[in-house]
Amino acid sequence: MKRQLLLAWFALCCLTLSTAALSGSAEQFQLVIPTLDTPAIIDGDLDDAVWQQAATTQLTFETNPGENTPAPVKTEAKVFATKTSLFVAFYAFDPDSSETSDKVRANLADRDGVWGDDLVGVKLDTFNDARLAYQFFINPYGVQMDSIENELTGQESDAWDGIWYSAGRKTAKGYQVEIELPLRMLNFDSQQDIQTWGIELVRFYPRNQQHRLSTHSIDRNNSCQLCQMGVATGLNEAQSGNDLQLTPALVLNRSGSRDINPVGDWNNDNSIEPGLDIRWGITPSTLLNATINPDFSQVEADAGQLDINSTFALFFPEKRAFFLDNKDYFDSQMSLVHTRNIVSPDYGLKLTSKVGNHTLGFMATNDTHTNFLVPGNLSSDIATLDSTSYNLVGRYRADLSDALSVGTIVTAKTSDDYHNYVASSDVKYQPSEQDTLTAQYAYSDTLYPDTLYRSFCSSDDCEPRLNCDLGNCGINERVLRTQIDDNINDSYYKIKYEHKRRNWYAFGQYESVGDDFRADLGFIDKVDMTKTVIGGGYNWYPNSNLLSFVSLRGDWDITHNQAGELLEREAEAKIEMEGAMQSYTAFGYVQRDRVGRRHNGASLAIDDNTQLFNEKMGWFYSNITPVSALKLELDINYGDAIDFANDRLGTELMLNPGLVWKMTDSMSLDVSHIYRSLDIEGRELFSANLTDIRLNWYMTINQFIRVSSIYTDIQRDPSMYLYTDPQAEYAQLGNEVLYGYKLNPQSVFYLGYSDGMRRNDEIDSLTRDEQTYFMKVSYAWLL
Repeated sequence: MKRQLLLAWFALCCLTLSTAALSGSAEQFQLVIPTLDTPAIIDGDLDDAVWQQAATTQLTFETNPGENTPAPVKTEAKVFATKTSLFVAFYAFDPDSSETSDKVRANLADRDGVWGDDLVGVKLDTFNDARLAYQFFINPYGVQMDSIENELTGQESDAWDGIWYSAGRKTAKGYQVEIELPLRMLNFDSQQDIQTWGIELVRFYPRNQQHRLSTHSIDRNNSCQLCQMGVATGLNEAQSGNDLQLTPALVLNRSGSRDINPVGDWNNDNSIEPGLDIRWGITPSTLLNATINPDFSQVEADAGQLDINSTFALFFPEKRAFFLDNKDYFDSQMSLVHTRNIVSPDYGLKLTSKVGNHTLGFMATNDTHTNFLVPGNLSSDIATLDSTSYNLVGRYRADLSDALSVGTIVTAKTSDDYHNYVASSDVKYQPSEQDTLTAQYAYSDTLYPDTLYRSFCSSDDCEPRLNCDLGNCGINERVLRTQIDDNINDSYYKIKYEHKRRNWYAFGQYESVGDDFRADLGFIDKVDMTKTVIGGGYNWYPNSNLLSFVSLRGDWDITHNQAGELLEREAEAKIEMEGAMQSYTAFGYVQRDRVGRRHNGASLAIDDNTQLFNEKMGWFYSNITPVSALKLELDINYGDAIDFANDRLGTELMLNPGLVWKMTDSMSLDVSHIYRSLDIEGRELFSANLTDIRLNWYMTINQFIRVSSIYTDIQRDPSMYLYTDPQAEYAQLGNEVLYGYKLNPQSVFYLGYSDGMRRNDEIDSLTRDEQTYFMKVSYAWLL
C-alpha cells in the first residue's frame, strides 16, 4: 500500500495540468485602487477630502443565507492607497437605525471578540494565488478582528494579530468606519510596480439571521472560497517601508505555593524578567522574527476542560505572539507542529518567506522544559525530561500550478540521550472546482532516555506482577512504548479525496500510523493504527425566515492496529440546521464498537486482551441569539459509554449549557458549565461539574478589567471501583483578576492576581495552595 501511494503521488506531481485558474479574477469583481499622496486621518468621521478621490464600490450581493440575492441594505465602500498604507472606508446604512438605536449591534470587547456584532471588512489575497488571505473586520465602535484563511487546511485562524488602525461610530443612518492597513504588515511582491491582489469587501448584518453581504457573487458549487475573490489592481509603487519592530517587555512576578495537608508556610519567589521581540520585514515577502528571554506567560487562562474517564492527553491551543506570526506557513494536513510543546524557551528565531510560487518557513528555539507526547492506540500521556531541548522546524511549499501544490516539512527535537526527527512530504491537487485530493507521508526517528519509561510505571519495580488484571501490572501502554533500548523509526501516511457540490458532497480517507512513529513537536496522540473513513451529505437551502440551511450528513469508519486487530468501528448520522434568531442546531446518533482497556498491561495485543463494547449514543447541540444582547448554547450527549477505569459499559450523561450576556455595550458575562455523570447498572460511578465564569468590563476600547473563575468538582463512589481506590471527592478553584491597557496587540500593560485552591478527602474545604501577583509592560517600536 505504501509503495502504491508513493507511485500515485509521484504520478500526480508529474502531470501536465490544464484546469481553470484557482485565483481571484476580474470577472468576479474588479477595483482599481488609486495611489494618493495624502493619508486619511483615522477618526471615524470620513470628512477628509482625500476620500473624494478614492475608488468607490457597492456591496450589492447577499451571499448567505440568500444565494447571490440583492443585498437587503445599502453598503458603500471607498478604497485608496498611499505608498505605505491601504485605506478603506465603509458607509453601512440601516433603514431602522438612529444614533441611539439598538438595531445596530456593537459592543466594546477584546480584539477578535465581537463576532455577532455588525461588522464590515476586507479580505486580501496579496499574491492572488488562492493560498492564504488576510481578513480584517471592524464593528461600529472600531473594535478589530483579524485572521488568516488558509486554503491548504481549510481553516481560519484568528490567533494572528497585526498592528493596524481603525475607528468607527454610529450615525443617524447606520454606522461608518475607517481603516488603515500599513503595508509593512502584509506579505506581497514588492517587485511589481502595479499590484494585482485578490479582494472581497464584506459586511455582516446580524438581525433575525446572519446576513453576509459582498461586492460579488459566490458560487456554492465551487468548493474553493479563495478562488472566488475579485481583483484589486493599482497600489502603484507599494512599499513596505522600514519594516522593523522592536518590542521590549518587562514582567514582574511574585508567586507563592504551600503544602495544605497539613497547611504549611508560603514559599514565595520573586522574579524580574526583561525580554525583547524583534520583527524585521527584510522584504515585503520575507519576515524575520527573533525573541530573547521571551515572556510566554498566559495572560488569559485556558478554557476549562474536564479530564475524567479519558485515556488521551488534552489539547490546548497556541496563544503566544512569537509562534503565531505567520504560523500558517508551517501548517500541513498532519499536526506535525504544535508549539505549545515548547514550554519555556530562552530564545527563538523564525524566518518565513514567499517568493513567486515558493513558500519557506524556518524556526529554531531552545526549551528549558522538555515536554512531549507519548502516543498509543488506546491512550497517550505527556512525558517530561529534566533537561534543555533544542527545537527546529523547516517547511517548504511549491505551487507548481493553480491546481497542484507540493511541500515538505522537517522537525527536530533533541536533548541529552533523546531525539525525535521527522521528515514529511505532502501534496494537494484540485483537478476541478469540486474535487480535492490531499496526501502526506511522514517518517520519524526517535531515541528515548533509558529511564524514561519509569515515569509511567504503576509500581516501584516496574515489572509485571503475576495474576494481575486490567493493566494493573506495573506496566501500561506508555511504559511499553518508551521502554526501548535503541532508536525506533516508522512512518505515517494519509490520503483523502473530497468532492463538494452545492447540494451534496462525498469523501473518503485512509491513514496509517506505524507502531513507532512519533512527532514530538506536533500533536499526534494516536499511533499503531490504520483508519478508513467514508462519508457524505446532502444540503438544502430553504428560502424562509424560519430555516435557511438544512444538511443531512453521515460517515462510517473502521480502525485497526498495525497487526490488523479491530480497535473501533463507528457509524454516525446527523442533521444540521441554520435559521431564525441566528440559530444553529445539530443532532445525531452514533453507534460504535470499540475496545476498552487492556487486561494485561504487559502486552500491546488487542485480541484476547481487551473486551469489545457496543456503544449507542445520541447527541444534540444548539446555539441561538433570541435578542441581540443574549446568546444561549446547549450541548447534550446521552447513551452508552465505556468505564475505562473498570472496563465495563455504563450510561453517560453530558450537559454543557452556556450563555454570553452583553449586559451593556461595554460589559459582558460569559458563563459555561459542564456536567458529566456515568452510571453503572443504575448506580452513579462519578459525577463531575466544571463552571467557567468570565466577567469583562471595557472602560474604553483600549482599557478593560476581567474577572474569571474556573471551578471543578468531581464526586466518585470508591466502592464501585474494581481495581483502584480513588478519592471520593476532589475540587479545585482557579481565580484571576486582570487589569489591561492594550494600545495594540504588542503594546500592552497588564496588572493582575491569580490563585488556586484545592479540596479532597483529606482537606475538608477549599484551601489556597498557590497565588501569583504579576505585571507586564511591553511596547512595540515601529522603526
